[in-house]
Amino acid sequence: MTFTEIQEKTSVLDQLVEQRDLIVYNDDFNTFDFVIESLVKVCKHDKIQAEQCTMLIHYKGKCQVKRGEYKELQPMCTSLLERGITAEIE
Repeated sequence: MTFTEIQEKTSVLDQLVEQRDLIVYNDDFNTFDFVIESLVKVCKHDKIQAEQCTMLIHYKGKCQVKRGEYKELQPMCTSLLERGITAEIE
């Protein structure tokens, strides 16, 4: 393996390590429609993707709704929290 190949693999690994998950949790007060609307507006999901995530949130208790760098996810997480939706970045 050459030095360049090692550098490339290290760079890819560094990028993957920096990836985080935006998790949304189920609650007893937000409606399906509100969560779907919020995922479309805040996370830029299409309607079908937002519906699928909302079903997972409801039946599994949580769902990873977005993956990316912390600086990209942080404003989305804040916006969801401001809407009363329980979310965190892992």
